[in-house]
Amino acid sequence: MAAVPSLILSGAAFASGGTQSIAGIWHTGQEDGTVEIYRCGTSYCGKIIDAATLRRDPNLRDIHNRDAKLRDRRLRGLVVLHGFSGGPTQFKGGPLYDPETGVTATRGDLKLLPSGKLEVKGCVSIFCRTKTWTRVN
Repeated sequence: MAAVPSLILSGAAFASGGTQSIAGIWHTGQEDGTVEIYRCGTSYCGKIIDAATLRRDPNLRDIHNRDAKLRDRRLRGLVVLHGFSGGPTQFKGGPLYDPETGVTATRGDLKLLPSGKLEVKGCVSIFCRTKTWTRVN
């Protein structure tokens, strides 16, 4: 399977009424991928909405998932981050899921940078990886 948006490896801040929000569509920088971050209850979640590989095959599945029972899930619409709260520029939560590797980071950080980009950090135990996303809208 070709690469899909790598979430654990990985932005303009949205101003509305003077407050910033991480909600919106973000370009992940991998395979022309995009993730939508949205409010889910009192926190933020994010789901895959597009990638070059999904345009070629919209039925791509989560074949790298370490849980064999979940490998038949479609990647389009797959929730890959949830439970993030905080603000206005730093959010903590998790888990984050990377469908490219099948690895789930148990905790992570989302940080709106002064440049308007979003720093996405995922950690498994003491090992962390960071990627910078750019806001689409």
